[in-house]
Amino acid sequence: MRIILVTPAPPKSRAGNRATAARWAAILTSLGHRVEITTDFSGQDADLMIALHAWRSATPIQQFAEAFPWRPLIVAITGTDAYRFIHTHPDTTLQSIRLASHLVGLHNLIGNTLPPDMRDKMHVIYQSATPITKRQPYKRYFHVSVMGHLREEKDPLRPALAARHLPASSRIKVHQYGKAHSDEWAEQARAEMQTNPRYTWHDEIAHHRIRQVYQRTNLLVLPSRMEGGANVISEAVVAGVPVIASDIEGSIGLLGEDYPGYYPVENEQALADRLQKAETDSTFYKELEQACIAKQPLFTPENESRGWRNLLSKL
Repeated sequence: MRIILVTPAPPKSRAGNRATAARWAAILTSLGHRVEITTDFSGQDADLMIALHAWRSATPIQQFAEAFPWRPLIVAITGTDAYRFIHTHPDTTLQSIRLASHLVGLHNLIGNTLPPDMRDKMHVIYQSATPITKRQPYKRYFHVSVMGHLREEKDPLRPALAARHLPASSRIKVHQYGKAHSDEWAEQARAEMQTNPRYTWHDEIAHHRIRQVYQRTNLLVLPSRMEGGANVISEAVVAGVPVIASDIEGSIGLLGEDYPGYYPVENEQALADRLQKAETDSTFYKELEQACIAKQPLFTPENESRGWRNLLSKL
């Protein structure tokens, strides 16, 4: 098939939506399809459109549906679609959802956010990650990683604030990797570094360097207020890095309701307690590690490719 894959993230962007589009394009190409990644729709002929983001891609979704009303249209529901725009911009978001012949979600609870009559359209396809070489976690201190852009949805400074509650005996250092989405976020991160000796912001770094971080880090924290199914969880799990995450649907839908590493969203004292337990309680740390290893089969490239193959077979 000729497939148009629409993403709101421009070329060369390191945003998650662009990375997802590139990975999906590679999978679809390997399945024998021709794929064009674009940020809009200009009337080009295609057998199928796949659009990342119901709200941000609403215009190309509508244009494709009008140009080719009988051709399949897949809309991927992102975290901001499911947990923000469906409430703040319901007309536009729900129109995209209703125009779609099929929906894709990245975690198994995301269908809960849809109108009941739309839930049968949902297909969950877990994002994959590739394994890293042998891990050699830090021993001289306890390295805690926070991956993701600095913006409101990510609650990015919560781990740094939690680190302020740790006892003096703790060896925890919080290292944050991700671009600030505004000057204000950059200023907040720099100010936190000036007053919090446990916190370092590294700004945006290349993905090959992120993989190097996974080789050495002791723990990943995902403090988000909302997620559509964060690929950093896939990456950490496949790398064998234990995870502590806020108790939002987007993380529970990946790690499972019985995962032991959650804390109440935005609660920095609870996060501090979890961090200290991971650092000092080897049984708890091993429990996190084993729970993540058990989830690794969900996030293999083979499983993601199988998900797309199964969905396309239904078109």
